Amino acid sequence: MMGAADKAELGFEEDDDMVAGTAPPAMKMQSLDFEHIGSLAAVAESLSPRSKWRMALRSIRIVIFHAKINVLLPFGPLAITLHYLSGNHQGWVFLFSLVGITPLAERLGYATEQLACYTGPTIGGLLNATFGNATEMIISIYALKNGMIRVVQQSLLGSILSNMLLVLGCAFFAGGLAHPNRDQVFNKASAVVNSGLLLMAVLGLMFPAVLHFTHSEAHYGKSEVSLSRFSSCIMLVAYASYLFFQLKSQRSLYSPIGEEESTEDEEDEKEITQGEAISWLFVLTIWISILSGYLVDAIQGASESLNMPLAFISVILLPIVGNAAEHASAIMFAMRNKLDITLGVAIGSSTQISMFVIPFCVVIGWMMGEEMDLNFQLFETATLFITVLVVAFMLQEGTSNYFKGLMLILCYLIVAASFFVHVDPKSSDNK
Repeated sequence: MMGAADKAELGFEEDDDMVAGTAPPAMKMQSLDFEHIGSLAAVAESLSPRSKWRMALRSIRIVIFHAKINVLLPFGPLAITLHYLSGNHQGWVFLFSLVGITPLAERLGYATEQLACYTGPTIGGLLNATFGNATEMIISIYALKNGMIRVVQQSLLGSILSNMLLVLGCAFFAGGLAHPNRDQVFNKASAVVNSGLLLMAVLGLMFPAVLHFTHSEAHYGKSEVSLSRFSSCIMLVAYASYLFFQLKSQRSLYSPIGEEESTEDEEDEKEITQGEAISWLFVLTIWISILSGYLVDAIQGASESLNMPLAFISVILLPIVGNAAEHASAIMFAMRNKLDITLGVAIGSSTQISMFVIPFCVVIGWMMGEEMDLNFQLFETATLFITVLVVAFMLQEGTSNYFKGLMLILCYLIVAASFFVHVDPKSSDNK
């Protein structure tokens, strides 16, 4: 071993930092400089045009080419082409538009789920419900512009029925098969609040219908419209209060079960960036808006050429396509044992349509000069009331299994058959 004197004699100088096992300040600065230069280089590389193109192509590959359902995308341009060809092609335009919107609605749900990965489960469920309902809202506004009030009412009613019975039923059924040995658990408090809001929506829809059919209006033909507009404003206030209550005031009470595990899982689910998800939401919404215009224009002609009741098309066929996003995401989350997000998508979507979209359409119709009201007729209102009661009983225990899902699906089949044989009253009898 060399002593300190021997080292000094041979020209070695021993630094105190070396003895202590730490690098000298100069070496530390040099190391930090290299790290800083490396990070700057990475940022510069990400901002370069070549890198942006690479990221855009990667995003297109993930969103467009990874999903098998996108083989249906060409049906959209085909519907537009048929619309401008001579001849009676309304039935084909309607069917092709319906098929073409389906993958767009599913991809809209995917982009929403990706955005939800950056926002957390509670807001994620709200985002899923909101953008999942974008298709229905766009179709409704186009129909309102064309004065097709019954189509708006029936398609929105059908969307509620589809979400509560078909979407939730399929999710419970798939989740139960994926976890057959035990019941799946969800936050009962949130389900009870949503059930209460749905019953409030039934209340808002029931009184204009009862007022009309009992002929007890103070001003015939005007009182039900005035009551509908007043009730719609109240329902919008109630829904805004619900959002504040859920997201701000009582957030911890309504946080999903297993939220911490869910947050960890979401890190692995991120496939596109937050900015890319927002961009895709914008692009897909525009394309759905374009196809919705052709779809609405072809509804009446399709009903005649396909010899199918307009009520069945509006209540059953349109919502199944519009709910493609909710359907796919609700089943996926249920199979992953994330029942709270499933309920946020299915029941949350029904709540949003009944407490926000329907009142919003009444207000928009008011601004357009259209007498859109909450009188959905007795048959439709009774169907909604029974459906809300059935689903409320299913949710009261806070558990789900495949048998509950099967019962909801079978209930939806009964509803679908009922509307297939239901003849909508003539417009002259409605007002």
